[in-house]
Amino acid sequence: MNILLTGGNGMVGKNILEHAGAASHALLAPSSAELNLLDGAAVAAWLAAHRPDMVIHCAGVVGGIQANMAEPVRFLVDNMQMGLNLITAARAAGVGRLMNLSSSCMYPRAAANPLAEELILAGELEPTNEGYALAKIASTRLCEYIRKEEPALLYKTVIPCNIYGRHDKFDPKHSHMIPAVIKKIVDAKLAGRAAIDIWGDGTARREFMYAGDLADFVFYAIDRFEAMPQNINVGLGHDYTINEYYAAVARTVGFDGAFEHDLSKPVGMKQKLIDDRKLAAFGWKYATSIADGIQQTYDYYMNEVRRG
Repeated sequence: MNILLTGGNGMVGKNILEHAGAASHALLAPSSAELNLLDGAAVAAWLAAHRPDMVIHCAGVVGGIQANMAEPVRFLVDNMQMGLNLITAARAAGVGRLMNLSSSCMYPRAAANPLAEELILAGELEPTNEGYALAKIASTRLCEYIRKEEPALLYKTVIPCNIYGRHDKFDPKHSHMIPAVIKKIVDAKLAGRAAIDIWGDGTARREFMYAGDLADFVFYAIDRFEAMPQNINVGLGHDYTINEYYAAVARTVGFDGAFEHDLSKPVGMKQKLIDDRKLAAFGWKYATSIADGIQQTYDYYMNEVRRG
């Protein structure tokens, strides 16, 4: 198929383009300069000119808790505008298939874990990433509404857990937790520091999946798109504490210093674990353990980011 991949320069997009399955399709991955998703007319014109068989929407303004708290307007407005422009233009152009990548952060903050797909909009959102979550909810609901009005249009949403891996961002102002921790601990080791800080008490639980595994799911789903549920969680189905992630990264880096907890800092949701029952029924399972994923991400950081 001819497939439009948005966000091809981002972590998830680059992992999709590197996957072996990419050779089976013609993947069109224009940069933001070539296709500005914030410009609805430009999106419509691009789709009319290239007429893809499928769209995979990975583009977005992304970041960790610090970035979400610092720029909530951008996280809400830009992400919502991109999603609505692309999905409505794809519908108008008659694109038959669209895979919308969302995020598990759109689940209610107080919902019982594991988080099932039916919990979307069932409660109040986590304030530290509410803008991003609202944008993702809008795109997810729009895909549902389009399917309701036009069942032949397969517009479906993939809801990954937290993702990390090759091509991640390591700048603390914009990065997610695992790459931020890798950089923090590497810097501490090189500087000879005796201790590093952890936001909160470290008992909050998070589920992180290696980005290469998400790319593997994408190609698995492309081949079985009619059978894929309307909304499907993609993750490990189990989680670890923040303290355990810090300890795992420290082992990989070879840092033997102490951890100090800063209880004045926000920690976000206490737990965010996806319900993987639909994923298991769909027949896919992740391949990369946390230890292997952290090792590969650390190697990428040391060999390609720091030396780059």
